[in-house]
Amino acid sequence: MGIVQKQAINNTVITYLGFGFGALNTLFLYTQLLEPEYYGLVTFILASGALLMPLMAFGVLNTLVKFYSGQKEEEKNGFLTLMLLLPMAVCLVLAAITGIFQEQIGTLISQKNEQVRDYVWYVFVIGVAMAYFEVFFAWSKVHLKSVFGNFMKEVFARVGATVLLLAFYAEWITLDTFFIMLVVLYVLRMIIMKAYAYRLRMPKLDFNFPAQTREILVYSTLIILGGSAAVVLLEIDKVMINQFKTLDNLAYYGVAIYIATVVIVPSRAMHQITYPLTAELLNKGNLFELDTLYKKTSLTLFIASGLLFLLITLNLGDLYQLLPEAYAEGFYIVFLIGLAKVFDSLLGNINSILYNSRYYKTILLLGVCLALATFLLNLWLIPLLGIEGAALASFIAIFLFNLIKLIFVKLKFGLLPFTKKTGIVLILLLFLGVAFTNVKLSFHPVVNIGIKSLVFSVVYLTILYRLKVSEDVSRVISKFLEKLH
Repeated sequence: MGIVQKQAINNTVITYLGFGFGALNTLFLYTQLLEPEYYGLVTFILASGALLMPLMAFGVLNTLVKFYSGQKEEEKNGFLTLMLLLPMAVCLVLAAITGIFQEQIGTLISQKNEQVRDYVWYVFVIGVAMAYFEVFFAWSKVHLKSVFGNFMKEVFARVGATVLLLAFYAEWITLDTFFIMLVVLYVLRMIIMKAYAYRLRMPKLDFNFPAQTREILVYSTLIILGGSAAVVLLEIDKVMINQFKTLDNLAYYGVAIYIATVVIVPSRAMHQITYPLTAELLNKGNLFELDTLYKKTSLTLFIASGLLFLLITLNLGDLYQLLPEAYAEGFYIVFLIGLAKVFDSLLGNINSILYNSRYYKTILLLGVCLALATFLLNLWLIPLLGIEGAALASFIAIFLFNLIKLIFVKLKFGLLPFTKKTGIVLILLLFLGVAFTNVKLSFHPVVNIGIKSLVFSVVYLTILYRLKVSEDVSRVISKFLEKLH
């Protein structure tokens, strides 16, 4: 088994493990052990730190991957020195701005929730920790070592949060200590990732920067825009809810968003495998194989995400019975965001196609425009519709962005991901969704979820298998059936 394939499989397992711990924290520990306003505060701090991360990292995480292999051995120390100094310069400038204008920043973010004022530096430190973590993760990627970094990214912080929540429940730490230790957790994650990256290659300070430094700086600046736009699409709704609604609303929204985000797990896992394959096909100009991969990933991910979306929506009533009553008003949010994630999955490896092509600058510019549109939509819809308005704003922005990407790839490459089999899956999902909507069971919610999920999955996959809709799905089912015999 090749190193890329082996790491892709390991990363897939780690991604699912991370989501498992995330579900434990989000759906049960945070909701049961913290008051909604404090859970909302956690959500705000982490979302705000994530928003700062692309700017603080100065695009270095992408720049490292793009330019490292092209450096001569004698130039690599100078290049790596530059990669370490660029984020540091930005972080020092932002630290000075935060120190000088701390009072004004605190006033700006605490117009609706006064307690947020005291956490300005928490947001800043977490932003720095997230930024340098990604830099050191990219450092390890260029040495073809991604599994440990992926574990630290997907699992470490979530397991750490689990430990902190249980420590708070056992009254070993106070609430104030919990928030401090949450910041320490992200700093510790960065330090461990740094130690691992330096173990792969210890940097030596060298101020003889590469001859292409100007090109590197231009690329990094463009990537800041693209990275910031992507994060804005994911996190700006949480930050803006704080400006218009009390923090408990942010907690309710965060739970609903996490439930919906489960739909995208197969796509995140498959991306680890398809990204290098797509880059290779583009470099070779092999549009026939690229078209085949585009359609295959689209169909496979549509089958998987459609199944997860219906399992979530059909079981949502029972799931909310397991949570405190205050969290139970999120169906509309889960439905909209889940549907947007299904559309994401339906487009297969489209992001790999775009960001590995010569058109990446155009897509970055479009991303910035969509990020601005997302901000304006939230500014309009949150005061009008509350947290449901935030979900609607995200849905519109994601839908438009995906539609533009779909049209762009069709115009520039002549490729579409859809086939007749896509239509068959869509009809099947609609039919089964309607058929199972009125199925109500009277057992314990956990039992209800288990029975409905099992029956729906068996019916859905059996029909797909009989119709031979997907070679990949049929192969997996055949192997499973062989093991049963």
